[in-house]
Amino acid sequence: MSTATLDRPRTTDGAEPASNYRFTAPAWPGTARVAREFVAAALVASGYDALIENACLCVSDVVSNVVRHARVTSLAVEVAVHHDHVVVGVSDTDPGRLPWRREAAVDAEGGRGLMLVQRLSEASGVAWEWDGLTLVGKRVWFELRDSSVG
Repeated sequence: MSTATLDRPRTTDGAEPASNYRFTAPAWPGTARVAREFVAAALVASGYDALIENACLCVSDVVSNVVRHARVTSLAVEVAVHHDHVVVGVSDTDPGRLPWRREAAVDAEGGRGLMLVQRLSEASGVAWEWDGLTLVGKRVWFELRDSSVG
């Protein structure tokens, strides 16, 4: 697994995604459940059922981080389906608060989320979101691959 920082996921063939699924929702605790359901439905529709468990764990953590740490009222979840992989991204409009991986104490209730995302995904990272010349937010993304495809 590789981790990129402030970069976009790269495709090996340079091709655009075959399908893109996107939704926006309020940044409140119940959104993590809705995000899991949304991602699972997109993966079923795309034939990537084998990725659902890892995708739901990862998106739940990333959405929960936005709700807990970003100072925003809404967020967006996007699923980009490619021929041999899927990229899931969670965007918010708080560019000043970047997520960071930390070492959690053994008895800590939190602090393991990004480590979990990194371990379950093929690649992951954070990308700035721009509107022309203005920084408008960030996007935490992760890539999953189905070993039976490709």
